[in-house]
Amino acid sequence: MNANQTYIMFNTAAVGAAYFMLGLSLWLAPVDLSTKGYWAMGILLLTGSLVNLVKYRTDERLSTEMTAKIEKARNEKLISEYVGKE
Repeated sequence: MNANQTYIMFNTAAVGAAYFMLGLSLWLAPVDLSTKGYWAMGILLLTGSLVNLVKYRTDERLSTEMTAKIEKARNEKLISEYVGKE
């Protein structure tokens, strides 16, 4: 198992433990069921928003990197064609 897989497994376990503890505290909270449901919806919506934010940032970074690679390759081709003419 490489370091990246270990890191992913550790973070998955940490998120699972956090959700378990959050769910347990929500279950044991001394409030009525409608309040617990409201809090649970907030947790789910926050989770969805965070996943979307991370995905958007990752896609943006990958797009920027790909654009930079394409521009670099194009510039190298132009330079090699220019140098090759002499």
